[in-house]
Amino acid sequence: MTLARVVRTCLASPSQWDAWTTEGQYLYFRYRHGEGTVEQHPSADTDTWDGEESRLWTLWEDGTDDGEITLPDFLALAGLRLAPDAEVSVLSSWQGKEVKVRWPVPDA
Repeated sequence: MTLARVVRTCLASPSQWDAWTTEGQYLYFRYRHGEGTVEQHPSADTDTWDGEESRLWTLWEDGTDDGEITLPDFLALAGLRLAPDAEVSVLSSWQGKEVKVRWPVPDA
């Protein structure tokens, strides 16, 4: 699965991102207590997450109790990759703005 856009939505623990595939499918990534998940939902609007289009894509545990992981490590464990022209950004929650970052970013 190839990703066109990824936005880090939590700057602390747990590590979490909103992501969109090159086909436009929304995915939610979360890593907490050494457990990573990739969920598919109709959109980033959490009110849409209980329908038939929502499902768990993958779940793994890495044997740690960590709450933070880099985006490259998360993608590798999830079997996902960024498109060559993918947009990677961080949501600045205290300002409600996205800040674009250059790829590759070791700690995104």
